[in-house]
This record gives sequence, C-alpha cells and structure tokens, in this order.
Amino acid sequence: MNPLDLQPETLATIVQTPMLALLFWMLHGLRRGLPGQHCDAPENSPRCELPVPADALARTREDLAAFKLEVARTYVPLSLIRDVDQRLSQHLLRIEEKLDAATRAATATAAIQAAQLGQRSHDRA
Repeated sequence: MNPLDLQPETLATIVQTPMLALLFWMLHGLRRGLPGQHCDAPENSPRCELPVPADALARTREDLAAFKLEVARTYVPLSLIRDVDQRLSQHLLRIEEKLDAATRAATATAAIQAAQLGQRSHDRA
C-alpha cells in the first residue's frame, strides 16, 4: 500500500493521532504534578482555590511592585513625565484658584446675610 494512494483526511488523521496522544500525556503529567486541591465549596463548584503560602503571596506582590517601578523608570521618557507633571500641577493650581474664589464668595455672602439679619433684628427692636 502506497501512502500516496490514501485520502488526505486519512493521512491527516494518521499524523494527528500521535500528536494528540502526546498532548494528553503532557496534560496528565501536569495534573499529576499539581498539588492536591483543598476546597470547602460544593463538589459541583467549578472553582476551587489552591492554598497559597502567605510568604509567597507577599513575595509576589513585592516582585510586582518592583516590576512596575522598573517599567516606570525604563519605558517612560523623563521628558514625558516632566510634561505630565507640569500639566497636572497647572490644573491643580487652577482648581485651587477656583476653590479660593468660591470660598471668598461664600464668606462674603455669609457676611452680607449676617449683616442683613443683624439689621432686621435691630429694626424690629
């Protein structure tokens, strides 16, 4: 029997079968290598958490923070950081000026109302 006489689907099946067997063998090996699952959830629950040591979690958080800092240092140009800082500072100063103006207006309005209430009470007496 000549392999060239076979149908293309048959050839594809013959080639894919060992690859699928290898894939299933690798998945089986991965599952055997995982630590046992400890779960208080019902058996039909789709998600069980694996126990994670506290020091591993803290170490992972520290590594992530260090990575974020490294990304900020190396991937963002300093000129861009300065530009963003300058724009942010200008916006904050404008907001502060508006708040100061609103505070002054509110204080003046409160003083005028207090003066008017004081005059009304003197007029009644």
